[in-house]
Amino acid sequence: MYPQIPTVPSDAQLPARTDVAIIGGGIVGVCTAYALAARGIAVTLLEKGEIAAEQSSRNWGWVRSMGRDLAEIPLALASLRLWDAWQTTLGEDTGFVRTGICYACENPRQLADQESWLRGASAFGAEARLLAGDELRRHLPEGARAGWSGALFAPHDGRAEPQLASAAIARAARRLGAQLFTRCAVRGVGTEGGRVASVITERGELHCSSVVLAGGAWSSLLCRSLGIRLPQLKVIASVLRTPPMPGGPEQALGASRFAFRKRADGGYTIAQRTANLAPITPDSFRYLGDFLPALGRQYREVRVRLGREFVDEWRLPSRWDLDGISPFERCRVLDPAPSPAILEEARAALGAVYPFFKNLRIAQSWAGAMDVTPDAIPVIGPVAQLPGMFLSTGYSGHGFGIAPGAGQLMADLIMGTQPLVDPRPFRFERL
Repeated sequence: MYPQIPTVPSDAQLPARTDVAIIGGGIVGVCTAYALAARGIAVTLLEKGEIAAEQSSRNWGWVRSMGRDLAEIPLALASLRLWDAWQTTLGEDTGFVRTGICYACENPRQLADQESWLRGASAFGAEARLLAGDELRRHLPEGARAGWSGALFAPHDGRAEPQLASAAIARAARRLGAQLFTRCAVRGVGTEGGRVASVITERGELHCSSVVLAGGAWSSLLCRSLGIRLPQLKVIASVLRTPPMPGGPEQALGASRFAFRKRADGGYTIAQRTANLAPITPDSFRYLGDFLPALGRQYREVRVRLGREFVDEWRLPSRWDLDGISPFERCRVLDPAPSPAILEEARAALGAVYPFFKNLRIAQSWAGAMDVTPDAIPVIGPVAQLPGMFLSTGYSGHGFGIAPGAGQLMADLIMGTQPLVDPRPFRFERL
């Protein structure tokens, strides 16, 4: 488990009523709470474990517009502006800084792919450029042995600190009036007249007008208990960090076999960019038809494995008594084990390109479970079959960077105001 997460204390007494109940205390949930509380909406956030104890504190910390699906770019750019503004208005340090991010193109085909992406992304306002020749060499740290065909460089993208950001935003939301409850699992949703009327928690019933499910990798299970089909799978990403390494590159960089970014403590977060584990579980068969096209396109980036996850999830019920213990109380924190083999591949590949990293020491390694949709685009919006129910999930490894904008967009949709960006690419019905 990632050990450096600041604890956000729980409020004591669950209210009888709130306007909006948010299920899930990751960065998407706390950004949504902040956006609603800033508009004077009574909002209560309910987290089964601790704030940001799962993927929200375990990701790479990249805040980027580069490389996103074109549908996500407006939301990514809006989020970058919010990350900027929060450095002065939030009253908390998220560690955000714009350092630029580079994607290495290791052959002409990859360079052509990035050139094609740039043509489409520029129409949405993304600012990036292709590097080659002398300009590419100027961007490489001294001693780098790359031999690349080129690179895509986004000078205005940046990084923040995952172990700090969610807690900082949660505390800011509380100062605006949001109530935050940890170790308070939601067991189900109560309805009246065919629409949302309450959430049933382990501490009792909380009446509300709207519910936002921001449950990350747990969202599909809770939806299934409500009769809502949400195709979503867990994909496990392994990460390591180093102790402080003075004199290293400031700019984050991704290549096919490694990715890194500098940390605020002077160390580096390092991962294997194109090697994630996809455990075979009952959901793998339940949603096989939904994910087959994506698997065909991205088979080089995912390693399928059969392990204890199949048995663990086979035992999970699809329904449970709301006055009894739910699966969310039996597992407060989803804490997968990292893959030593994948991390060694990343370390070796990085050291081969950058001698600065060749003899790095590993201070810690961990893994997190990404909530992945078939098209790798999140669901942000209402559920037509259950009025008052909203989903904000399926961020597919992109949630940390775009969470500020996603929270604002969700607040717009709940309140019926002009949306921050066009919400249609994120509608639930597309799945």
